[in-house]
Amino acid sequence: MSEFMTEISADKIENLQIGHAALDEAKTGVTVLYFPAGAKVGCDISGGGPASRETPLTMPLTADNPVNAIVLSGGSAYGLAASDGVMRCLEKHGIGYDTGAALVPLVCQSCIYDLGYGSASVRPDAALGECACERALAGTDGGSGNIGGGTGATVGKLFGMGRAMKAGLGFYAIQAGPLQMAALVIVNALGDIYDPATGRKTAGMTDENRTGFADTRQELAKLMTMHNTFTGNTTIGAVVTNAGLSKAAMGKVASMARSAYGRCINPAGTLADGDTIYAASVGGVPADINITGALATEVMTAAIQKAVLSSRIPDSEYLQNINR
Repeated sequence: MSEFMTEISADKIENLQIGHAALDEAKTGVTVLYFPAGAKVGCDISGGGPASRETPLTMPLTADNPVNAIVLSGGSAYGLAASDGVMRCLEKHGIGYDTGAALVPLVCQSCIYDLGYGSASVRPDAALGECACERALAGTDGGSGNIGGGTGATVGKLFGMGRAMKAGLGFYAIQAGPLQMAALVIVNALGDIYDPATGRKTAGMTDENRTGFADTRQELAKLMTMHNTFTGNTTIGAVVTNAGLSKAAMGKVASMARSAYGRCINPAGTLADGDTIYAASVGGVPADINITGALATEVMTAAIQKAVLSSRIPDSEYLQNINR
């Protein structure tokens, strides 16, 4: 980062609290981003197979009510049950949209497909979602690695889990003058991961003997059709800023942040992925949408790198936990 952009910790960002919970033996989990004062949230979905809940709340044509939380989890579509627990937790604490008859917490969620790693039959449920939400209400965990919704994340799965590698969750945040920008991402891609600063591959598909890398792009070029596209993918994340922008503007910020996926993940946004980015405005700092979107791309790029580099595990441990 330049002298004008300095890295900051998650607890320096007002109106953002993060909590994680995981089922360590089953290798899956939940991450909750809670916004104490609510957030204006936009969303960009570029993958062909998203597992999501309440994403219409992020669309410009829907009511402009503040979103209370974003949930990122494992479990594929089964993991959407985690939001039931998050809503229960928020309601218990008197948080939600007052309909007159009851409080209804506004919660968006996206899931990764992690059923090929750990247990395919144990998924995040309402209890795990409630646990992660309680932790978010209690404070902020800005960690990275095999935590929360990134517990079961893997990458490089064109030829199945036997040639894939472990990935996880990454968090990165910066401050540029009064403007703050953070990114949290769970990297669970079909493709390989690259460091755009060097062009070096940092994680992804291995060769058949797991002694080195293979190139997913080259292997795709050899295939007339993809043999089995539903091999368990999806990169999901959120950028959070104190820029005072509208819900529609945050939708544009989310689409600009997608550039980070293109920088780091190849291929990205395929029909075998459910790639999704939320963008949340949690403050009122005057900011240009173009500058905000550019910074969102920078922090998401850094968060993707942290997600893979902080999730390294011994090869033997990885192999014993995969479902071939």
